[in-house]
Amino acid sequence: MREYLTIERVAASKRLVVDRTRDFGEIYEIFDKNDATTQSSRCIQCGDPFCLNKCPLHNYIPQWLKSVAEKDLEFAFRLSNEPSPFPEVMGRVCPHDKLCEGDCTLNDGHGAITIGSIETHITEAGFRAGYKPHFPGITTDKKVAIIGSGPAGLSAATYLLRSGIAVTMYERSDRAGGLLTYGIPNFKLDKKIVERRVKLLQEAGLKIVLNCEVGKDISFEEITDAHDAIFIGVGATKAKSAGLVGEQAPNIYRAIDYLTHIQKKNFKQSYDKIYDFKDLNVVVIGGGDTAMDCLRTAKREGARSVTCLYRRDIHNMPGSKKEYTNAMEEGVDFIFLASPKEIVLDESGHAIAVEVVKTTLGLKDASGRQKMEEIKGSEFRQNADVIIMSLGFTPSIPSFLHENGIETNSKGGIIINEQTHETTTAGIYAGGDCSRGADLVVTAVYDGREAARSIASNLLKK
Repeated sequence: MREYLTIERVAASKRLVVDRTRDFGEIYEIFDKNDATTQSSRCIQCGDPFCLNKCPLHNYIPQWLKSVAEKDLEFAFRLSNEPSPFPEVMGRVCPHDKLCEGDCTLNDGHGAITIGSIETHITEAGFRAGYKPHFPGITTDKKVAIIGSGPAGLSAATYLLRSGIAVTMYERSDRAGGLLTYGIPNFKLDKKIVERRVKLLQEAGLKIVLNCEVGKDISFEEITDAHDAIFIGVGATKAKSAGLVGEQAPNIYRAIDYLTHIQKKNFKQSYDKIYDFKDLNVVVIGGGDTAMDCLRTAKREGARSVTCLYRRDIHNMPGSKKEYTNAMEEGVDFIFLASPKEIVLDESGHAIAVEVVKTTLGLKDASGRQKMEEIKGSEFRQNADVIIMSLGFTPSIPSFLHENGIETNSKGGIIINEQTHETTTAGIYAGGDCSRGADLVVTAVYDGREAARSIASNLLKK
């Protein structure tokens, strides 16, 4: 428990920039047994572990770190897979610097435990050793429908199947995974990882109906009549607008559309060629992880230049620090304290630049965040061939919600009971971004897990 005094924090190795920007392969190497064991041994086993408390899933982090340090991979695998439906995914995509690692006691002068990398190692090594999460099979006569196959839906399916409840999932896309498949690029999450988890769930009894949009290809009422409960996890897919003059130009694109089409290209499927940005000057407006995904994707697609415009400074960026660092390493240009004011159009109506004003950060507002103030006379233009808007997302509101008494709030989010995740219509539950608004993968996973536990509790006591 004092190894941190002699062993330094070591992060997972990254592929060389010159190599990784040539393809969409994952950039991080997975810890081997020795690295995972050594880094786990640095954990001081706090009596009140901040890492566990900061994790939305309340993963048994100190416990599986201890198991890895003691070379008990099987127990670590079981511990890691209990509160999390797919820890090998969370180990890759969670913003650990803002969650578990950010609250590690050793941050005070020694460097946090490399929790995310060890989390990934546990399940990958476990799978190689032949371990699998336990599912009992369908042992009840209860049936639940899940609308949406993203993080919340897959999480809900996992815990319902663990309870022996039959699950049918309806997904409007051609592949399961939602955001994990079409929203997060391969260099952060190889799609084979997602496909492997989906296959495990199918082996456990999950039925997936693809290319099926509820309310269009099948009625909500038909699903309701055939199931004992429903979980809605359709995410938040409506892009926020900046409200800029000229924003409707044909060469201005939504982040999710860009990422989706490039992923289709990587799947070797049909995609819209307008998203080929090779040899173009690309400007991305926004500072979150999705913006970083777009910037780094454009670099791999051969853009001539890739520039990020963000109206605040680096310390106020909503995205993960490691994603910003990776983008910087890969040659992305960042212009901070720059607020877009207008899209400059040519005679044909195409965007050719962004009119920008420099900003400064002033006093903090009621939320504790510094107010942004524009600097008069500091306007400048940032030339662009294409512009990607990455300003976040809000929930879309399917027509079947209000038609069935499922109420939404002023932002379009489905209203739920915070304890049970049940909507305003009995027997119908919801979670993830469609309820809370655009948030982290891990919070969607938490919602799916808790909703599933609530559903199982209600159905199995009847």
